[in-house]
Amino acid sequence: MNPENSGCALPHKLTNWETILWRKVIQHVTRLQRRIAKAVKEGHWAKAKALMYLVTKSFYAKLLAVLRVSTNKGGNTPGVDNTVWTSGEEKLEAAQKLQSRGYRSKPLRRVYILKKNGKKRPLSIPVMGDRAMQTLHKIALDPLAESLADKNSYGFRPRRSCNDAVAACFQLLCRKISPQWIFEADIKACFDNIRHDWILKNIPVNKTILNEWLKAGYIEKKRLFATEKGTPQGGTISPMIMNIVLDGLETQINKKFPRWKNKKVNFIRYADDFVITAISKEVITEEIILLVAEFLIERGLELSPEKSKITNINDGFNFLSQNVRKFKGKLIIRPSKEAVQSFKDKIKKIIDENRGIPAHALIRILNPVIRGWSNYHKGICSKRIFNRLSTFIWWQLRRWAKYQHGNKNRWWIANRYFKDNHFTDQRITKKGTENHRLYRIGYVPIRYHVKVKAEANPFLPEFDDYFCNRTKRRQDLAKECKQITMFMSNKNSKNSRVAPHRVGLKSA
Repeated sequence: MNPENSGCALPHKLTNWETILWRKVIQHVTRLQRRIAKAVKEGHWAKAKALMYLVTKSFYAKLLAVLRVSTNKGGNTPGVDNTVWTSGEEKLEAAQKLQSRGYRSKPLRRVYILKKNGKKRPLSIPVMGDRAMQTLHKIALDPLAESLADKNSYGFRPRRSCNDAVAACFQLLCRKISPQWIFEADIKACFDNIRHDWILKNIPVNKTILNEWLKAGYIEKKRLFATEKGTPQGGTISPMIMNIVLDGLETQINKKFPRWKNKKVNFIRYADDFVITAISKEVITEEIILLVAEFLIERGLELSPEKSKITNINDGFNFLSQNVRKFKGKLIIRPSKEAVQSFKDKIKKIIDENRGIPAHALIRILNPVIRGWSNYHKGICSKRIFNRLSTFIWWQLRRWAKYQHGNKNRWWIANRYFKDNHFTDQRITKKGTENHRLYRIGYVPIRYHVKVKAEANPFLPEFDDYFCNRTKRRQDLAKECKQITMFMSNKNSKNSRVAPHRVGLKSA
């Protein structure tokens, strides 16, 4: 049998990491994932399980797992062994060492990250080898989890995003006959409290390896602590495990509240945050909360009393940094006050911490932050907030420029940085003059997001055209938004000369 066809390419034939044909690797792994999804769809569970085992033994899948671990955001974050993979030889050797037989997981490194409410969130970081092994089994488990996932679950799933969850909220709440009451639910310490016995019983992964991950323990202040429940938030497979644990809640809700009962019960989930709509407050308090609590307690989870609450659509609620509320019968979704204030604080902190650096360097730091925040919120009613934030950034940069050049008058500062109605700077290099311009959030056009089909599965071939057209449309919209932004910038800067009083500068 050809080892490449069986998914087990010979490792000794590969001697250089830089010469790997990644297109061939990805195509081979994708072909196996498609076969798994097709087997699950047809109900051939034994075949799906055999194909998943084949993926975990595939050398191509091991190469892809090492590539993803070493190139993601945490690729330079070491575990307890203080080791990261930097050279091609180390990555190739790591791929060859990914073996299930005799596998032993190392303890996790415990760190804490600050939350919005001032509390600290524990984060457990595995070593690079354990992360690669988790990613390898995640590649095999992904088609099965995607095929069995809830239709209105959007967190940590391929080809789905926060914008899809917000668009689903709009579709369910925008009409006059839409439900008026919303149950905002949040699970208390979801990753930290999942029962290990439920995971081992219901997730189709090698039980020995899965038990090694769950019982690895963590090291904090040079002490080893045991892990009796939960899954580490720093693990690459943990989000998928959490999704599998919570999948089935929508099915139970639809079973208890079918369409013909007309109680307008709908379910939308992103990771461990979800909202449930209902026709009255009594339906939520007397039926829905009891159903959700019963579903969660079986898995060792419970609702957070601090974050879970019942609200009316006329009062509004926050979901994924967006505020959803009806004004005189019209549904308006816009960035929440907390999200806007957090963005302002971040911009102000960046400008305050980078006093003394050249303007072109400050522009290179600010542009990705402004562009990323505007791209996330440009699919809702946020034009007025964009204009206000543009004014806020303008005044912050005015303060920065005045601090940089305290001995210069307003005419000099206006001509130096604001002469074309933008915050700009020039940099002279060996190749010539480089012009740097701040990204203007006020010129970003609003383009509403189209929700992904609930039944669309990226691992099934019948949805290839759908996702291809969807990707093409998204690229066209991004290109259109960029052209409109550049057109507005050039239109307002052409033949314009801003007086110093327009930038708020006092006379020297």
